[in-house]
Amino acid sequence: MSELTALIFDVDGTLADTERDGHRVAFNLAFQEASLGWDWTPELYGELLAVTGGKERIRYYLEKFNTEFQKPGNFDEFVAGLHAAKTSFYTKLMADGAVPLRPGVERLIQEARDAGLRLAIATTTTPENVTALLTYTLGADSLEWFEVIGAGDIVPAKKPAPDIYHYVMEAMNLPPEQCIAFEDSYNGIRSSVQARLATVITTNGYTAHDDFSGAAIVLDQMGEPNADFTVINGEAGGHRYLNMDMVRELHQAANV
Repeated sequence: MSELTALIFDVDGTLADTERDGHRVAFNLAFQEASLGWDWTPELYGELLAVTGGKERIRYYLEKFNTEFQKPGNFDEFVAGLHAAKTSFYTKLMADGAVPLRPGVERLIQEARDAGLRLAIATTTTPENVTALLTYTLGADSLEWFEVIGAGDIVPAKKPAPDIYHYVMEAMNLPPEQCIAFEDSYNGIRSSVQARLATVITTNGYTAHDDFSGAAIVLDQMGEPNADFTVINGEAGGHRYLNMDMVRELHQAANV
């Protein structure tokens, strides 16, 4: 049986609830700066989350929800410019402490580090967004905790394609049997399962009703010693919060 060697984390929605109060707000600030008059409400943003990637989300919005918008001739540059402005606003929001880490995230990462396990990131968000979140929640040194940060356009096909996980595992020279993934969404679980990874799901307000077929367990959060998680699907083995003992048990059960 393969021994657990590495933990691979998604970012948005998994490490922090960045979507509603981080990315959505930053998009709206970029739209306001560009005098577009667009407003992505929390409800609309939930629908836009069907598509991964910020630039892809802008295109999806115009294709499905704002079809009357007259696209400029330099449309690719227009989208890239909006997304760059959004990233700048997002970084400022993180610096202001707008979005904290989810319960149990910092504790579990520290437990994994103390146990000598390797850490990595596999996300569709930009490297700048990852840097901002980690720096302003765990400290600048935390960037060095993650052996590989697979982010943004580093692979051609974003989640739900498995490419980002393949990239990370290849960079770490590890097979999927020695890793476990942490995700929060339908697109995330499709990506990790296709990469043959045991996957722990922690849902959020946008993903609570997603299809998580193939997950090792589905929880509402990682939990803390004084704040139990709720098991949505799967077996917690008597644990009340996600710690490294439970992670190892889930990994072992998934790789029998």
